[in-house]
Amino acid sequence: MTRLPMLRTLAAAALTLLLAACSNTELASQEAPPAPTTSPEQAEERLAAVARERAAIETRYADREVVCYDKFFVNSCLDEAREVRRAALVTQRAIEIEASLYLRRLKVEERDQAIAEADAAYAAEEAELAGNPQAAKDPAGAAVPPPRTKPGESRVVRNQQRAQENAANAEKDAAERAANVAAYEERRRKSEERQKEVARRVAEREAKAAQRAAEEAKKTNGNQPAPAN
Repeated sequence: MTRLPMLRTLAAAALTLLLAACSNTELASQEAPPAPTTSPEQAEERLAAVARERAAIETRYADREVVCYDKFFVNSCLDEAREVRRAALVTQRAIEIEASLYLRRLKVEERDQAIAEADAAYAAEEAELAGNPQAAKDPAGAAVPPPRTKPGESRVVRNQQRAQENAANAEKDAAERAANVAAYEERRRKSEERQKEVARRVAEREAKAAQRAAEEAKKTNGNQPAPAN
């Protein structure tokens, strides 16, 4: 009779070690850095995939929590599930940051290229007008319209645009951080509620086990013959 509880304990310990090994393997595979993004289409696809994978991560985490409730080492199982979830979310966040930065750099490069092309075209036109002063007037002798913005002034406008974009990005980042903090607090609150529920279930299970043990002891004592006088 004493071998059965011992075998159960050894089996539970072996299962815990196996789960830990599997979790470590999964974490190691998830912590690899994302490959560089090479096109805007790929960046958009990665951002969409991150959104889908985050939902799948939360679903898998919820499923693991349900499984943990029926295991012998409940808290250890929940800790492993939370660590797997955390590592998976960190991986998705790294992919999201890399793809977002790629799109942001691409927009800046396109804007700078457009400004450089406009400056080059203006400089070429200025050089042409300087070499042919008569071209600066129309056939009727009227003056041409006022000159456009000079290249130096374009750089000032470009710097102002960059400052505005930096301010907008800072505001966006602050909003994202606030949203992340709020989401973290909500997840922490739900996690605490789940831990309380797990503790309540464990207490109920232990109370039922103690009650059954007391009833068995009572039956055993009741079945014993009364001592002879």
